[in-house]
Order: sequence, then structure tokens, then C-alpha cells
Amino acid sequence: MEEYLKQREELIAQDRALRPDYASAVPLSVDEQKADQILRNIRTAEAESVWNGKRPHEKSIYGPQQMFPGMEFLTARETIVETQLYKVLSEMPKGGLLHAHLDATVRADILLCLALQQPAMHVRVSDCLTSSTLGAILPVFRALPKQDWTTTTSLTDPSYSPGQWVPLQNARNNFSPDMGGPEGFERWVIDALMINPSEAYGTHNTTAKIWEKFQSTFTVSDGLIRFVPIWSQYVKEFLLSSIADGISYVEPRIMFWFKHMVGEDGEENVPHRVWFEIYERVLNEVKTELKEQGREDDLIGSKIIYSTMRDATCEELEWYLEDCLALKQEFPHLLAGFDLVGHEDPLKPLIYYAEPLLRFVERQKELGIHIPFIFHAGETLGDGTAADMNLFDAILLGTKRIGHGFSIIKHPRVMEICREKGICIEMCPISNEVLRLTGSMPMHPLPAVLNHGVHVALCSDDPSVFGNMGLSFDFFQVFVASEVNGLKTLREFVWDSIRFSSMDEEEKRLAYAALERRWAKFVKDILDTYGARYSNQSAASE
Repeated sequence: MEEYLKQREELIAQDRALRPDYASAVPLSVDEQKADQILRNIRTAEAESVWNGKRPHEKSIYGPQQMFPGMEFLTARETIVETQLYKVLSEMPKGGLLHAHLDATVRADILLCLALQQPAMHVRVSDCLTSSTLGAILPVFRALPKQDWTTTTSLTDPSYSPGQWVPLQNARNNFSPDMGGPEGFERWVIDALMINPSEAYGTHNTTAKIWEKFQSTFTVSDGLIRFVPIWSQYVKEFLLSSIADGISYVEPRIMFWFKHMVGEDGEENVPHRVWFEIYERVLNEVKTELKEQGREDDLIGSKIIYSTMRDATCEELEWYLEDCLALKQEFPHLLAGFDLVGHEDPLKPLIYYAEPLLRFVERQKELGIHIPFIFHAGETLGDGTAADMNLFDAILLGTKRIGHGFSIIKHPRVMEICREKGICIEMCPISNEVLRLTGSMPMHPLPAVLNHGVHVALCSDDPSVFGNMGLSFDFFQVFVASEVNGLKTLREFVWDSIRFSSMDEEEKRLAYAALERRWAKFVKDILDTYGARYSNQSAASE
């Protein structure tokens, strides 16, 4: 039996040998080993005390017997935030956030609050609002030039004509009591900006249907966000909320599909270069504030991934590519890369854009600049579909990282290339689950990708829509779904988010140094806070 157990141990070690956390040259320190055991013990204890199906859970459409670690996030969220494990992970330094769409990174209630402060902001609807139609009609927002401001009192008054603009404050304050009054207005707007459990797991429980709801949230938020006075505040809130969750570097994808933003005068006349100027100004303001507080380690920096929609024609794409080149020349330190975004299944695949994208690479050589591709690819259930095949084109086009890469598990050679070339996968576990690519975290392909030696950065994608603000929720869901994952796994995710970022080597050196300091404090806090209670419990089985 002794020989058998030895062979068993060797086989398990061989199977896990390629994992980035196991292959890491940096072993856990003595304190990290103790903290690792504490985290495993908390996970084991809460698997029984929290996720045992015995606690009532009114919001679960399946009933409490379905509760388990890594279950559907939207149903589990309120339970997650009550756990000791979440409290620990929320204090963990996260490193970088490498995949998030800026226009879905600020909580919906905060965005609405920012909008309510702007007298230029108006709202209208396309049909009469009643209690029975409220859930089916979406608000349309727009900041208007002062000469176009209205005095219309209410969206819900019988005299309202569909299409009329109503000042946002009027719309809120005079919302019909039958529909909840001002609080009902806020609920209506926030529901239009988010996906709720009944939609994800009930009425829209397919990738096609949930994407319809998902895309509608951006239609609603665009008029609120793409207004200079709000956008500058929005960027600051994104940075501050990221910092609050332990994120010290961000690389948001900013959508440049619209060629202008609405300026303070209510006219749509603010070009992309001014967007960059505003972003950099706000970034520097936040860094200055942190420096004055002695918190320089909390935010190392930020860069922008230029993004546009993957439903443009090749001719239209040429304009965006040239725009990206011009912005890179003016803001070389701020522009990190280029991406095409949108629902991969119905929209155009990368192969459709191969010619302009290849010309883009040649144009960079002519100009003496470098803008790496950081492509979305494989965010699909398809096997051999155009969306699935985007993975091959992303590799051939030289992508620096791959956004989502959900279907990569079907392609051993693609995974091998990613391992050989150091192409990191920006995995967004909660996003994948809410958008119905997987039913839960235990079903997610992330462990298989790690086992093939592919590096992964955990990302939140569109947190304001899903409610997974920051990165703590994604780390939680991944950690509880696998007994293999430990503190070394978490550390590898964090360090990889810096290693595969778009920072230069000097920036990375500073980021690593800051991260080491924060990580040491995090480990010490685990030992000090939880050591007495959880050190002596039986280790989680592996």
C-alpha cells in the first residue's frame, strides 16, 4: 500500500506540474504556508456552515437545497458578503484589473446619483409608462444644450407624449406614486442598468437572450456616461472603487465607437483626444491625492485599451485604426492596445477584419510605434464556429493577451502556444456564468486551462451590470470552487496581473515592490485575525 500511495502522489504531482502556481519558482514562506492553511480551513468550515442547503434563501428560484460553493452568483451574492472568506479576500491586494469595460464599472445607483446632479440631463421614453409596461420600457437619457431644456413635469403624467424630454430631476421627483414614486423611478432605472437573477436564471436563460438584456444596459447607460461632466466623475469613481478593493493598476477598455462625447454645452462635439486628456487628468489627480495621504502603493497607474465594435465594415474600421494610431502618438504612455468588442457569436469574426488589421501592424512600423492587439476571442459555447475560431486568428495576429478565451479548452494546440509564448488569458468567471456560458463555477473551464500551464488574470468584465464590483467576488467564486486552489494560486493570479500588464519594466518593478509590501501585510493580518480560530482545524481535503 505504501508503494501505491507513493505512485498516487507522484501522479497527482505530474498532473499539476504545469499549473502556473505549482510551477512558480517562488515557494510559499512559512507565514504564507500558515495563512494558506487558514484559508483552506475557512473554506472547509463554510462549505458546511454556509453552503449546505439548510439556510433559507428567498431569492433562489430553485430553493435552498441548491446552495453550494461557486453557485450562481446573482443568487448567492448576499450570502457571499456575509462569509469570513469574502471578508479575507476583500482585504487582499489584487494587483491589476486587465479586463473591464469602463462604461460598466461604476455602480448603477452611483451613476444615477451623478446624473441627478446635472440640470442638463433629461430622460424620455418611447411609450406610455404604466405599472404594467414599466418593466418593458427603457429610459433614454441625454444631456441637452441649454436652449433645449424643457419644463415638462413628469414621464408618468397622463399628458406626457412619448418622446418628450423631461428634466431628470422632474422625472424622478414626480414619478407616479402608483409606480413607487421617486424610489420607484430609481428602481426602474437601476433595473434597466443591471441583470437580475430572474432574468439570468429564468426569463433569459440562454446566451442569446441574456445578451439582449446585457446589451440593453449599455444602450441605457450611454446617455448618462458619455457627457463630459459625468464622465470625469465616473472615471474618478472607477479608480477609487478599484483602489478600495485592493486593485492597484487598471487597464480599462474604453469604447470609442461614438466619435464624439457630449460636452458641457450639451453639444456632441468632444473628440477622442479630449477623452484621453480628461482620463489622464483624473488619474493624476487621484495619484496626487493618494501621495498626499501616504498611500502611493494603492495606485501604481492605469492605461487604456482602445476598443470599437466588431460590427463595423472594414472601411469603417480603417478610420478607428487610424484614430488609434494618432492617439498613440499623442499619448504613448497611456494607450496600451487595441481590441474589437461585442457579442462574438452573431457579430463579425476577426478573420473578416484580417486585411485592415494586418495593414494596421504595417502602419505601426512606418510610424515607429507599437500598439499590441489585446483581443476578445472564444467568448462562446461554440465548437468550430466563427466565434470559436477567433482564437486562432487572435494568435496569428499576435495578440498580447486573450479576453475571455472561454472555448480555449477545446484547443490543445492553442493552449500550448499560449503557454509557450506567454499569452495570458483574461478570464472573467462571474461574467461567463451570468451570461450563461456556464451554470456555475465548478463547471467553469478555468481549472483545466491552469492545468495546461496557461497563465490567467482574473477579471470582472462588466461589474456594474453583474454586481461583482472590484475583483473580490471573482476571486471568491474561483477559490471556493476548487480544493486545489490555495494561497499560492491567489498569489499567482495577482502577480500575473502585473506580469502580463502593459506596464513597462520600470513600472512593473515599482508595482512588484508595492505589491510585496502590501502582500506581506495581508498575510500577517490573516495570521493575526484568524490564526487562533482556524489554524488547528483539519485541512481541507485535496
